Amino acid sequence: MTTENSQPKLTTVATLPEHYFLENLAVRADGSMLVTALNRRELWWAPAPAEDATIGAVLVDRLEGLPMSIVEAEPDVFYVSSMAPATLDRFDLRGWTPGAPVNRTRVLNFASQAAGLNGSCLLAPGVILVADCAAGLIWRVDLSDDGMAGTAKVWLKHDSMAPGLDPERAVHLTQTFSIPYPGVNGVRTAEKSNHVYFTGSWEQIFVRVAFDPDTHEPVGEPEVVFKGIHAVDDFCMDENKGVAYITTHIDNSLYSVPLDPGVAAKETKLIVGDPIDDRFLGPSSAAWGRQEGDYGRVAYFTTDGGHTPPNNSGLIRPSAVVRIEF
Repeated sequence: MTTENSQPKLTTVATLPEHYFLENLAVRADGSMLVTALNRRELWWAPAPAEDATIGAVLVDRLEGLPMSIVEAEPDVFYVSSMAPATLDRFDLRGWTPGAPVNRTRVLNFASQAAGLNGSCLLAPGVILVADCAAGLIWRVDLSDDGMAGTAKVWLKHDSMAPGLDPERAVHLTQTFSIPYPGVNGVRTAEKSNHVYFTGSWEQIFVRVAFDPDTHEPVGEPEVVFKGIHAVDDFCMDENKGVAYITTHIDNSLYSVPLDPGVAAKETKLIVGDPIDDRFLGPSSAAWGRQEGDYGRVAYFTTDGGHTPPNNSGLIRPSAVVRIEF
């Protein structure tokens, strides 16, 4: 594992106050973004980055639980998973304007054992995968034809997904709700190779598992792509280049990791975080831009500004969405 000599270009494009835990984001077709503020139980909208922008982030809705990941299942229709309680809500943003009431529908209340819904991705039309970092498994959600309801079952449970059970390492998300140190965290679909990739925070691993393109069920055993990145969190993937960009939440860093296990050990690189950049404190999730040429070149990352302990930077900054140009 090496450190990249030339760092990518970082730009802060949206901010919220200090101690907002920005967990996940989705980039809309128009370049604006939806962002979950986990510890505030809120969903926010941020405008598309522009030099002459005069409008800041706008509150979209307040939720019952702690909102985590966001999946766009059809154009401008998004599904937000939450913890405490474990739920899936549908946000129909077709025709919506910032500041207007939003069309939200409860699609699914998960079984009681779904304690830590975290990252999610679209596996196929109408099929969403949701990582459960506390139960150590990935759920499969099949949406109804109209997208207004869903059913959940366990898609895959594996030792690589297990959380840490040391009570001293528990993560206190709010004053009243804690989870074990997360197991399976981020999850993404590699459509070209028919693989699902996921991170395991407790085991410090990046893993892939094949799936059947017809049934969308996993095939064979999960395969470790790379092991040894501390505090590994969520990621985005460039299938054309064959690389994932993986955040480390409490280590304030970003790694480039090949998708091929055969070369990951030799070519994994630390590309942001040495030295610590105070624009990139507490990075969590990532999403590619939606403009022409953005895929593989321009991505957006949520940060919590150093809110989550242990904070090895010693700094607290406003939470932010950061644009990175590779």
